[in-house]
Amino acid sequence: MVRSRTIIASPPGATIKEQLVDRGMSQKEFARRMDMSEKHISRLINGEVQLTPDMAMRLEMVLGAPAQFWSRLESVYREKLAKANAENEMDADIEIAKKFPYKEMSKNGWVPETSKAKEKVVHLRKHFEVVQLGLLQGTLIPGIACRRLADHKKADYALYAWAQKAKLEARHIDTKPININKLSNIIPHIRKMTRENPGIFCGELVSMLADCGIAIVFLPHIGGSFLHGATFYDGGKIVMGLTVRGKDADRFWFSLFHEFAHIIYGHIGQPNGTSDADESAADEFAKETLIPSKEFNSFIAKKDFSKSSLVQFANVVGIDAGIVVGRLQKEGYIEYSWYNDLKTKYKITA
Repeated sequence: MVRSRTIIASPPGATIKEQLVDRGMSQKEFARRMDMSEKHISRLINGEVQLTPDMAMRLEMVLGAPAQFWSRLESVYREKLAKANAENEMDADIEIAKKFPYKEMSKNGWVPETSKAKEKVVHLRKHFEVVQLGLLQGTLIPGIACRRLADHKKADYALYAWAQKAKLEARHIDTKPININKLSNIIPHIRKMTRENPGIFCGELVSMLADCGIAIVFLPHIGGSFLHGATFYDGGKIVMGLTVRGKDADRFWFSLFHEFAHIIYGHIGQPNGTSDADESAADEFAKETLIPSKEFNSFIAKKDFSKSSLVQFANVVGIDAGIVVGRLQKEGYIEYSWYNDLKTKYKITA
């Protein structure tokens, strides 16, 4: 017997058991009269096997009720069982759906707008391509390497939604076989793009990475995810997603090279995701690639943090001036209120 909030599904075996009790007949004797094993009869009574047309005919001979009666009981049971299971799954999924940032997802056009709990569940199931949201436990996109500023359950559900959208969008990007060496070789060229406009470098960046087996996707930020970027395997390609809403150039490029590090160092695809050590190594790679320590330390030693000095240094090392500002602010050499006019704001269409 299976129960849900509004349905009780009783198998035909319950009626069979009543008939045996009325007759004072044991299951062993009943099995012998049905010419079937005791094990199969036990499973039939417990609703663990379907009541077939052949079995219905045997029941007519042994218990007297017409075969159509038994077949009808089986049909009604299976119908109620499906409805009860669906109702239980829906009730469970409604609770899971509450954990996702549905409003933001609908605002971004990822799922249809609705305030109805059941409709949200259906739309989320379609977004994640699962028959029930409970299957998302542990995430269906394992081994994600990502850069985010917080780690808690709410952020996890936002990450799942965001990463799934990146996965869906990446299907539209044709890539060549994964080639990590080629990625390493083009890092210097990509670094030069920091001084270009997104309208110029975006298309080239997508093409260059596709040649390395990487599908890069630009997506809006999801509140509560604290996410800057995420990278994972999907079939024969690597999917790299980057957030773009209100993105300063220094954050964009740091996130990009951070994700490159995860790929080059082999951090993606790990069952439990990245470790703190992995994230620190990726941070160091991004920092060193954008502004090498040797040049940065020489600049710091001069203790001249005027705007003209910053711009000149950026020109010398061939990097966007806003990236220099961001580095100096983060490491405490200048106030966060200084020189923000040098920071470029990117508007990349997601």
